[in-house]
Amino acid sequence: MKPLKNLVSLLFLCCITNSVTSQLVNIESKRMQTDSTRFALKSDVLFDYTDNNGDYIFQVASNFTTQVKSKDLKKIVFFIGNYKLIRSKAQDFQNSWFFHLRYNQKLSDVFRIEAFIQNQNNTLLTITSRNLVGAGIRLKFLSTERTTAYFGNAYMYEIEEVAETDQRFFNHRNSSYLSVNQAFKNTKLDITGTVYFQPLYEAISNHRILCQLKAELPITKVISLSALYNYFYSSFSPIRESDRSSNLSFGLTFTM
Repeated sequence: MKPLKNLVSLLFLCCITNSVTSQLVNIESKRMQTDSTRFALKSDVLFDYTDNNGDYIFQVASNFTTQVKSKDLKKIVFFIGNYKLIRSKAQDFQNSWFFHLRYNQKLSDVFRIEAFIQNQNNTLLTITSRNLVGAGIRLKFLSTERTTAYFGNAYMYEIEEVAETDQRFFNHRNSSYLSVNQAFKNTKLDITGTVYFQPLYEAISNHRILCQLKAELPITKVISLSALYNYFYSSFSPIRESDRSSNLSFGLTFTM
C-alpha cells in the first residue's frame, strides 16, 4: 500500500501546484500591460518524473504568452499557448492544450474592438474539444495610476465535441466579462479579478460562468510568485445535469 499512497500524494501535489484547464479560459488574466513596450513575452516550463517502486508520475507543463504592438501602439496582436500532461503507468490524469490568437485595436481612450480565434482540447473534460471564432468590443471604463477596469462583450461561433457521447454542437454564443486590476505600490502586488458570462443567444438558460482571481508578486525583474483561483460552472452538460469545478494553484512566472 505504501507505493500507492506515495503515488496519490504526488498526484495531489501536482494538482495543487498546476492549474487544471477548465472549459472556459480567462483571457483577461493573461493580457500583458506593457505601456509603450512593443514586444513582450512570458513563458514557463516544468518537467517532472517521479518513480516509487515502479509507480511513476510523469508531468509536463508549458505556458507561452506574447504580444506585439504597432508603432503607434494602437494595434496589438496577442497569442497564448499552453500544454499540460500528467501521466502514470496506468492512465493520464491530465492531457490538454490551448491556443488563442487575438487582435485588438484602440479607437479611443475608452473604446476598443477585438477579434479572436481559439483551439482548446482536454481529453478528461466533458467538452473534449472546442474551436471558436469571435469579435466584439472592449471598454476601459476606469483608469487610474493603480486601478484599471474593463467591460467586454463579443459574439462567438463555437464548435464543441464530446468524445464520450460522440456528439458535436454548433453554437452561437454571447461572451461578456468584467475585469478589475489593482496594483499595490509598496508591495508591488498585482491582483486581477474577472467574471465571465457566456449564454447561448437562443437559450440564455444554457450558459457558462467563470470567476477567477489572480495575484502576482515580483521577486526579481524576471521572476514573480503567482497564485490563481478558478471557479467554473456550466448549466448544460451532455452527460450530467451541470458541470462545476474549482481549483487553486501556485507557481512561478517568468517575464522577459
